[in-house]
Amino acid sequence: MTTHDTREGARVRTGLVLAVVSLALMTVVSAVSGLNVALPDLARETGATQTEITWIVDAYTVVFAGLLLFAGALGDRFGRRELLAGGLAVFGIAAGLGMLTSDPTQLIALRALMGVGAAAIMPTTLSIITTSFPVEQRGKAIGVWVGMAGGGAVLGLFGSGILLEFYSWSSFFGLNVALASLALLGTLVVVPSSVDENPPRLDLVGALLSLIAVAGTVFGIIEGSERGWGDALTLGGLGIGVLGLVGFVVWELLVSQPMLDPRLFRNRSFSAGSLTVMVQFFATFGLFFVVIQYLQFVVGRSPLEAAVALLPLPVVMIPLARNAPRIAHKVGFRRLAPLGLLFTAGGLVVVSQVGIDLTYWSFAVGLVLFALGMGLAGTPATTAITESLPESKQGVASAVNDTARELGSAFGIAILGSVLNQQYRDTMADAVHGLPPAVAEGAESSIAFTQSPHVQELGAAGQQLVSAAQHAFVDGIGAALLIAAAIVAVTAVVVAFLAPTQQDSGV
Repeated sequence: MTTHDTREGARVRTGLVLAVVSLALMTVVSAVSGLNVALPDLARETGATQTEITWIVDAYTVVFAGLLLFAGALGDRFGRRELLAGGLAVFGIAAGLGMLTSDPTQLIALRALMGVGAAAIMPTTLSIITTSFPVEQRGKAIGVWVGMAGGGAVLGLFGSGILLEFYSWSSFFGLNVALASLALLGTLVVVPSSVDENPPRLDLVGALLSLIAVAGTVFGIIEGSERGWGDALTLGGLGIGVLGLVGFVVWELLVSQPMLDPRLFRNRSFSAGSLTVMVQFFATFGLFFVVIQYLQFVVGRSPLEAAVALLPLPVVMIPLARNAPRIAHKVGFRRLAPLGLLFTAGGLVVVSQVGIDLTYWSFAVGLVLFALGMGLAGTPATTAITESLPESKQGVASAVNDTARELGSAFGIAILGSVLNQQYRDTMADAVHGLPPAVAEGAESSIAFTQSPHVQELGAAGQQLVSAAQHAFVDGIGAALLIAAAIVAVTAVVVAFLAPTQQDSGV
């Protein structure tokens, strides 16, 4: 066999590995965006309240974010291929069970189990790339990996939208099963096994504390809108989350081999990049969560039509993100990231002005501004994280980047979902006065209930209730997106001061 044949065979093998891990990554990412498209049909058919809807989405993201760092360490110790295969199996089985139930509580539990599988999948895919590809090919491979992360979100939106044109909401879980099965087969056939020869000690305490911190905080935020912010359970969840975070930081500072050394955040590029990534995904998945429901519940778009309405996002963001590193090299991350965040905030403000009747051109302008911000700041923020740490800590950099993404997603869905729910309930309190108790309770808990036969049977009173619910929902979306815009704008100012100059960062 000639040297050329050997090189060609190696290129084919690494190409197959890249295709498999990209498919696995797409499986994980599409499980968040795709569910947003299915939520209105799911709510109508299962009777899930607005709070339960938020939990069905966020149970996955909370567990995913809480276990990401620990899962990466497991792969290094026990085998990356084995962990990837195990994660895909857990993910696929949980999604398959999701097709068989219509109980909201069971769906929440199964989504959490899918989050366990996702946590095993995502960091392992990047580790497999860095251990399977030679240095000269690694950059391009990672670029494909980043592209698939964005492509997975688009696939989730349009794949679910197309399926829901012909099948019920549970077909979303069927898409998850199909993708996980294909990725699992590919993993077993083409992905090589690898382990870290000198793995760090497993940080079980740190893993538990990180999960408690994320889960407790998100629980308090989601439940506060329904139970009340002074409720003992709400305050208890928030308190446990804060204690978990403090405990995690203290523990990681004391332990000899920390899962994540908090002292790394003294590096201003690392901190600014992590904050930018987290807030961008806070805005993105918060936007997806509220806007896709608006397009279906209020405007009356089908799932596929709702996905198509969001096309300005990938059309603008994907090509801009590809060129953003060149722009960042010329003007510097310190200037580009705040500018991108301000564009994102501006887009949120424009979209927050939607009404009962959609004026699409205005909506599209908001999406374009939002996409400009994501495209300008996203890739440079990830680069700022990775380039701020030495080669020996690139695993930590990748894990922090992934964790920042998922934490942002979890808090975006929780906070915007909570504001939407609170505003909707407050506005509907007067509208349901004098209605039968069962109807009043159902209408206050979810806009989906107002589109059920129970309300249609009320005649003119039912039509008034539907109109009131639509107005209340629009008010909730406006409030949620304006709060998100304020958070993103404040972050832009913080990053402008926090990020080092080009000279200081060595860019």
